[in-house]
Amino acid sequence: MSTNNISRRNFLRATGITGAALCLGFSFSSNGKEPEVIGAAIADGVIELNAWIRIDTDGKVTLVDHRAEMGQGSYQSVPQILAEELEVNLNDVNIVFAPGNKEKYGNQITGGSSTIRGSYKNLLKLGATARNMLITAAAAKWGAPATECYAESGNVIHRPSGKKFHYGELVADASKLEPPKDVTLKQKSEYKLIRKPLHRQDTPLKTNGTAGFGLDKKLPGMMYAAVVRNPRLRGKVKSFDDTAALKVPGVKRVFKVRMGVFKTFREGVAVVADSTWAALQGKKALRVEWDDTGFEHLDSAEIFKRQQEKLHTEDGLILKKVGDPDAILQNAVNKLDVVYQTPYQSHSAMEPVNCVAHYQQDKLEIWGPIQAPEWVQEYISEQLGWPKEKVTVNMTFLGGGFGRKAFMDYPHEAAMISKEIAAPVQVIWTREDDATQGPYRPGITYRCQGVIKDGNISAAKFAMAGQNNDHWRSGKTNQANRSTSEGFLKPYFDTIKNISFAEVQFETPIPTMWWRSVYASTNGFAYESFLDELAHAAGKDPLDLRRQYLNDERCQRLIDKMEEVSGWKSRKKNEGYGCAITECFSSTVGQIVKVSRNTDGKIRIDKVWAVMDCGWYVNPDIIKAQVEGSIVMALGAATIHEITFKDGLVEQRNFYDYKMPRINDIPPTEVYIMENDADAGGVGEPGLPAFAPALTNAIFDLTGKRIRKLPFDIAAV
Repeated sequence: MSTNNISRRNFLRATGITGAALCLGFSFSSNGKEPEVIGAAIADGVIELNAWIRIDTDGKVTLVDHRAEMGQGSYQSVPQILAEELEVNLNDVNIVFAPGNKEKYGNQITGGSSTIRGSYKNLLKLGATARNMLITAAAAKWGAPATECYAESGNVIHRPSGKKFHYGELVADASKLEPPKDVTLKQKSEYKLIRKPLHRQDTPLKTNGTAGFGLDKKLPGMMYAAVVRNPRLRGKVKSFDDTAALKVPGVKRVFKVRMGVFKTFREGVAVVADSTWAALQGKKALRVEWDDTGFEHLDSAEIFKRQQEKLHTEDGLILKKVGDPDAILQNAVNKLDVVYQTPYQSHSAMEPVNCVAHYQQDKLEIWGPIQAPEWVQEYISEQLGWPKEKVTVNMTFLGGGFGRKAFMDYPHEAAMISKEIAAPVQVIWTREDDATQGPYRPGITYRCQGVIKDGNISAAKFAMAGQNNDHWRSGKTNQANRSTSEGFLKPYFDTIKNISFAEVQFETPIPTMWWRSVYASTNGFAYESFLDELAHAAGKDPLDLRRQYLNDERCQRLIDKMEEVSGWKSRKKNEGYGCAITECFSSTVGQIVKVSRNTDGKIRIDKVWAVMDCGWYVNPDIIKAQVEGSIVMALGAATIHEITFKDGLVEQRNFYDYKMPRINDIPPTEVYIMENDADAGGVGEPGLPAFAPALTNAIFDLTGKRIRKLPFDIAAV
């Protein structure tokens, strides 16, 4: 473990801690062992600042959130876990974001719905360790056995006498103790905070205006920049005329800049001014000529045509294979062979991308809405040829992220502009920048083949053609996309005796990356829709078919719950019911959608039931909010918006042509959480993939029309 030494005075100033304090954190080893709880000593000499829990002599408790807060609830959930075992009232603590530092805080990448599932055991242990040390210190003061003492609401209480010390009175003694190696964690039945629908600590901050987002960050002498970027990723700046831009009051400089986009760069021209308004007006006045030679400028129709052609002419790279589905398909007289298609999508977070950077001779500091501080730190230090310790990355609140803000391009661009002007700078992206620059969820075409024999699935074969996000990062193209089967439940591989998944490789110059639930958002539509087709061909109830092949206790219980809450077995005429079950980041979600026709004959979504099995969980209200939000996002991607290309250029620019679902589009939704003793799974993304196939399967149930291409106009069905 490497640590940075800072002065006691600066540490106390930064944290607000006065005098002695108890600070606990982790020591992360490089050999994959479990992290150990360590004390971060505060003395006149050295301070090892890796603390997640800090308690000062006034009893002030500071809890550190090591992950980004972009609406998914880590600002609430991480402290809620710590406070449970620490025995403090969550309303009485101060919550701060950790700076980017993998050595001190472990993996800080907010993605893959990993915040709780990747950290909760360590966080529980950390809170319990702090409580144990405080109880030990109190017991020593009283000369009593520690077994006679307990902690509650920030106090240690002596059970026989009723005497108590608040935590602040104990930190001086507790900070001298060696953290115990083993501590006993609470049973679920003892939880006071965990599994309770507590109000989120960030809600008041976001409603009273005190929450600090990227755009709120201000530095002395800070300049503002807006950038005209090449609308085609691989294009170059041929020339530019800044005459009119420099005449805009407040504009100070105009110059060429480029930002890293994985293994390539996007070029543009930066307009730097003394205000955001001046920078944006200067950007409008700038004239740039681009060199877009040397690569294809594709239309959307051509992209999907090529994908479909490749699926019918190439076998692709096999990711998973059980049995011999090819032989069965080759000899089958009757087989299903269909194509599904999902479009490119923008992340369209409500907060457009922005970043503040301050480059100095031997260090760089960054502030902004950032999902992956360690990636930013590593990438920029590599580009600068610096040790990563010279690059500090600070997280602010994010107004949505969905994967977009785990990218390194916009912090790198801000850093390069700050370096050029030798001053701190805030780089502002407009909604049009966000929509037209990408990166996007890749558009994908699927070929699904299957054979039904004696009412059972004899063979199933899936192949996908779409951009592989891993290629941008690693450059490796000799292995199948590791996410080819993402979303498809593991028990199927035990019960469907002949099944395979393959990737037919497909590339374009269009920048793509992760989008909420990543490939499960597209795979789920194709695979769960095709399972519905197989059920229909077998003459079986779609949910019964899933029950037959999901021969797993948790899946069976989930299906029981789906049937119970939706009234699946008592469906009526003129009502369409569709189901889908997907797995995403170690959580399984089943959804049932009910549709019918209005008096004017148009399809309406009457209700959605969602059942989530995420194992161990923290806050049921956050889970319900995340599933509801996922369904809203899935509804938009299925029926309303898409990114399209003409001559290699994005055709959508803002919410007037990349429309969002409105409140009157949102169906009534009920969310149920399964109770079990399994390890924690993800929450922020798994609620999305099952919605689109459940919806289109419901429409088929009502109308007999099979929808295989998204988005579709639900009013025209």
